[in-house]
Amino acid sequence: MRRIVGWFRGAVEVEAAGPFPERFLNLCGRQRVPFWGVEWRGGGTVRLTVPRRARRRLDGPAERAGCSLTTLGESGLPVFLGRFRRRYALLAGLALSMLAVMLMTAFVLVVDVEGNDTVSTAEILTVLSRLGVRPGAFGPPLDVDAVEQRALMELEGLSWMSINLHGARAEVLVRERAEPPEMVEEAPYGDIVAEVPGVIERLEVLAGETDRTVGEPVAAGDVLIRGNVLLEGPQYSEHDVGWRQVRARGRVWASTWRELTAEIPLTAAVKSYDGAETTRWSLTVLGRRMDLLEKSWIPYPRYDKIGDTWSLPPVGEWSLPVTLSRIRIRSYRTVPARIDPSAALAMLEERLEAALRAQLGEEGSIVQTAYTSAVTDDVLTVGIQAECREEIGRFVPFEAPEEGDRTNS
Repeated sequence: MRRIVGWFRGAVEVEAAGPFPERFLNLCGRQRVPFWGVEWRGGGTVRLTVPRRARRRLDGPAERAGCSLTTLGESGLPVFLGRFRRRYALLAGLALSMLAVMLMTAFVLVVDVEGNDTVSTAEILTVLSRLGVRPGAFGPPLDVDAVEQRALMELEGLSWMSINLHGARAEVLVRERAEPPEMVEEAPYGDIVAEVPGVIERLEVLAGETDRTVGEPVAAGDVLIRGNVLLEGPQYSEHDVGWRQVRARGRVWASTWRELTAEIPLTAAVKSYDGAETTRWSLTVLGRRMDLLEKSWIPYPRYDKIGDTWSLPPVGEWSLPVTLSRIRIRSYRTVPARIDPSAALAMLEERLEAALRAQLGEEGSIVQTAYTSAVTDDVLTVGIQAECREEIGRFVPFEAPEEGDRTNS
């Protein structure tokens, strides 16, 4: 620790030669002259290191002990800085570097978002950028509290936000809004009917009544679970209490059969590049894009864009907001080309199966499939017939009675 403090204060290495060097050390200790690094050289010579400011205090003890002093060298921070006393360009560069570091840390270079799951980071960054928190923004004048409140008003999926400025890094901590539990709607009243025809495989009745059985076929529109419930009378009574309307609830799984078709022409227009090409360069600094060298207009009627982006290597965990972009613009024309029938058939079959799964939803499943294909007027038509297992019930509310019926009743 003394060596570190001595380096900041500056140190001088001294050699004392005489008949009684030990008396010289005793006198230095008596006069409270700090020293360290004592090294006996033999022949009445000793080396030691003292603070730079205590060098003059060694002359008295050396004279009393009959020793001669020789300064061997100086070290430490004052000696290092003293080398630049007349190097004004280096001093100016050092001052400008320190000023640049102070200014750069006052600008926001990186915005990190933490704590989000369902609300995307891009959505949060877009709102914050519109409110002024973005790479390149000057940090001190930012009203962080106002930005937090306005961002929460625009981002409905968030319930809490905190923006912390750590030099050039803006840390955004968020908490997402907890979704309220789903409410079961008891009104209006109605039935659960079959959405598509099928054969019932399983029934789950939660509210209402049904007279359907497993294995029974139903058509589209048939009532599966009734919302009109008969309230039976007490035991040994010959009369029922009456009818009561409820909102039918339950699930009905059934075997169903679905058919889908799709078609595609076997001749299509494809791209053919004609060799014409141009390149656009742009530089993005702190979120501001600047076009370089070329104009922004494109001289081709049909073209493709191929983009490449290079950024500066990250400094630690920070990515510097400077990117260089190149966009290659290639001209093309369209020419007719023949499509491979087997590839077209495989593509349509894959898309038909995907469309079928989308109709069935996450809980539905495909039991077995059969495909048909035909070519007419250079157009390939593919069909799929599938046996499926799915939930077919959907809720249908009761129709409100007309005014005349309500009056008569």
